[in-house]
Amino acid sequence: MAERRTVEASGAPEAAGPYSHAVAHGNVLYCSGQVPIDPDTGGLVEAGPGEQAARCLENLEVVCAAAGTSLDRALMVTVYVTDLAAGAEINAAYAERFATGPPARAMVEVAGLPLGANVEIAAAVAFG
Repeated sequence: MAERRTVEASGAPEAAGPYSHAVAHGNVLYCSGQVPIDPDTGGLVEAGPGEQAARCLENLEVVCAAAGTSLDRALMVTVYVTDLAAGAEINAAYAERFATGPPARAMVEVAGLPLGANVEIAAAVAFG
């Protein structure tokens, strides 16, 4: 039976609640959602949805690296947005990060996100 291992990434923004940055089980890393917090300032990136999405993806990459993998190996990404009308801006940031062979994805509109963010992104990422 595969063991469950929690991952705390020192270079990623601190978790805003009682959860791990990620949990590894078997050959998959399950990453908690990242909001666009600048890890250097601890503050929300005050920018449009595209820039916020890019920061979320950068934060996820830090979490993946701490676990020994890369966001390049993402299997499934879930994007939470407060307004689906921002889809084009988010898609541009997403397409830049995943230029070839993008992972499966869902984009879900929600009523609100932590700290007033417009975007939150979670991912399941393969090892190996």
